[in-house]
Amino acid sequence: MPTVRDQLLARADDPSPGLLFEDEAWTWAEVVRESCVRSAVLGALLPPGEPPHVGVLLDNVPDFAFLLGGAALGGQVVVGLNPTRRGAALAADIARADVRVVVTDTTYAGLLGDTDLPVLLVDGPEWAALLDSHAGAPVPLAPVGPDTLMMLVFTSGTSGEPKAVNVTQAKVAHPGQFLSERFGLGPADVAYVSMPMFHSNAIMAGWGPALASGAAIALARRFSASGFLPDVRRYGATYANYVGKPLTYVMATSEQPDDAHNPLRLVFGNEANDRDIDGFARRFGCTVVDSYSSTENAVIVQRVPEMPAGSLGRPVEGVQVLDPVTMEETPDAEFGRDGVLLNAAEATGELVNTAGAGAFAGYYNDPDAEAERMRGGMYWSGDLAYRDADGFVYFAGRTADWLRVDGENLAAAPVERILLRHPAIAEAAVYAVPDESVGDQVMAALVLREPVDPAGFEGFLAAQPDLSPKAWPRYVRLADTLPRTATNKVLKRELSAQGPVAGGGTLWVRDTRGTAYAPER
Repeated sequence: MPTVRDQLLARADDPSPGLLFEDEAWTWAEVVRESCVRSAVLGALLPPGEPPHVGVLLDNVPDFAFLLGGAALGGQVVVGLNPTRRGAALAADIARADVRVVVTDTTYAGLLGDTDLPVLLVDGPEWAALLDSHAGAPVPLAPVGPDTLMMLVFTSGTSGEPKAVNVTQAKVAHPGQFLSERFGLGPADVAYVSMPMFHSNAIMAGWGPALASGAAIALARRFSASGFLPDVRRYGATYANYVGKPLTYVMATSEQPDDAHNPLRLVFGNEANDRDIDGFARRFGCTVVDSYSSTENAVIVQRVPEMPAGSLGRPVEGVQVLDPVTMEETPDAEFGRDGVLLNAAEATGELVNTAGAGAFAGYYNDPDAEAERMRGGMYWSGDLAYRDADGFVYFAGRTADWLRVDGENLAAAPVERILLRHPAIAEAAVYAVPDESVGDQVMAALVLREPVDPAGFEGFLAAQPDLSPKAWPRYVRLADTLPRTATNKVLKRELSAQGPVAGGGTLWVRDTRGTAYAPER
């Protein structure tokens, strides 16, 4: 089993491009040398006998990459800190992860508040002096193996407080090698990494495959929809990764006749919708490969050419849809002639790795959350799905996306897929708000590409043969943006907490027994 340390040492004498950032460039050999320096600095800063955990609160800047490499070489642990967290929440993340030193910059230092921990600024004189004092540091001697902890990555927190996922050397090295071979990446490629490096997608789908293959890494400080194509051309990027809505945001930029004139050949990620996958590939002349996985990386579903529209694809061996109560496999989904799911309550279950933990190496300092994930010796993802007779699975939302409407269970994700058929709807989030009497009402928050009137929206819903009458949103909020995590996942708990009363934008309300919508404000 390879380690990230092994992969880095294989690049120690590599003169080919390794890291590109704005107007700077480093060969792979220089990347390894800079990583050795960072490992030596961390070794001098971290108190002996305590967890070697360094909190990194940075955008995608070269020091983040060098610190990650240094930790991999020296057996230290990078704790990715989310700059969208604030105050007590950020302090709780730092405490939960046993951080002993924080590395940040003047942009984000103010988020830390008062702390007893050493704080180093990569754009400050003390950091420069430390780098100088350890210049030329050799490869650290460290007992590093596949199971050695290398990073702590916090979950997105869309369904509760973020949890720190244990990321071992093998958990980065293995998918890096697998993906680089699957996609034919090599030294002639440039991997564009614009997703935040404190999150697993950037590491396992961007940084890791580039390291394993010797492709250059082109870092974007942060993702920009308008800057995506210029960056791809500037760096000669042939490969890019994404998570969440970046394809949607890039597709919302003004289309140009020369969009397909670029070096990009493959884009890989997860959580894109079918419309954006197809549209992005066509517009930019590349292949888009989307797959289902999570930060924990224990449940994987792969897209295949013959998969039906709206499906996630086929799960890998051992991944099944189970009833969370009986722990038995759910029956196949049954569809009416118009595509309506006829047995939603019986067919919908949770995506589970029945073979065990898969690549999940546990949560750090959170045995209760770990036990909740590993029930009956199986990994429970917390994601709802249903499976058709041919074995294809369909995402139905998180377990929190299970609505109870007029005595029937209803999943949010299928309704969102239907809403996204409307050409004017760029984003859709469906969630529960309390019914006046009992159960839930369906509410949808929409971001529009162009104006839509209530009558036109009503007509669109009426024309969707697979939309259950119970799934018609009672409330529709037209918003400029949706609340999101730093990895572009919609915070539905915030939307649900706002309900139909709070929140900005325009609100449409449908009469309980009718189909017409009237603006409330």
